[in-house]
Amino acid sequence: MKNIAVIGSGTMGNGIAHTFAQFGYQVNLIDVNNEALERAISTIGKNLDRQVAKGTITEADKANTLKNISNFTQLSEGVANADLIVEAATENLELKLKIFKDLDTFAKPEAILASNTSSISITKIASVTNRGDKVIGMHFMNPVPVMKLVEVIRGYATSDETTAIVMDLSTKLSKAPVEVNDYPGFVANRILMPMINEAIYTLYESVAGVEEIDTVMKLGMAHPMGPLQLADFIGLDVCLAILNVLHDGFGNPKYAPCPLLVNMVTAGNKGVKSGEGFYNYAKGIKEAVVASKFSK
Repeated sequence: MKNIAVIGSGTMGNGIAHTFAQFGYQVNLIDVNNEALERAISTIGKNLDRQVAKGTITEADKANTLKNISNFTQLSEGVANADLIVEAATENLELKLKIFKDLDTFAKPEAILASNTSSISITKIASVTNRGDKVIGMHFMNPVPVMKLVEVIRGYATSDETTAIVMDLSTKLSKAPVEVNDYPGFVANRILMPMINEAIYTLYESVAGVEEIDTVMKLGMAHPMGPLQLADFIGLDVCLAILNVLHDGFGNPKYAPCPLLVNMVTAGNKGVKSGEGFYNYAKGIKEAVVASKFSK
């Protein structure tokens, strides 16, 4: 594995590209929007600057990392020579199915196709390809250059060989890969999202305010970040999409998203990326939104 293609230049995509490039892989970063690609390279540069400031890498390492990344707006060109393709597009089933159907056409036959999906079935994604044995999940955590975990998700048809290659490759990135099977939410989000949803219900039912709920979980359960702040960081739209996958997949009402979460996403309040969620992030300052806004 020498040549890596990453589809999508958003938060996860640029983080995945950054990580592979930092470890010496040639990375083609692909996005339909050239401006998005330019923003991604700028973000990677800033994140590398932080690493330099902390002494974890050198200026030469930064220069080599950036040199290892090439930008593409055409999928067919970007994936043509890739040994591994990691899709990190929006958490939308139809979009992912289209991408993988196209990848099956444009990628070389031996290429492994991976999805960074946080909840969508790898088996379903693989079903639109003619290489189900080479389709797998690589669920990186955000921020990718920092977080150690990679959930490696085996679809129904994923081969032992593909799984072994991806597990080994993840280790070479100084990650800690964990193999899991393909069921809704996998492990991370099957456990995390109900907790976040319950925290939102706790706010919705006026049991406590935003900061109070997060403080209880931080100080009482030793969580580095409270569940409401974490939801803002993940993206409330992403949380809602994952909860819908869990609800649809298991048919269990315990996974039904809180009406408050649905309303916030509908209103466009998606957390950090929109500037407001459970907290207001205006001017780079995090302040809890007034409790009355969340009342039933």
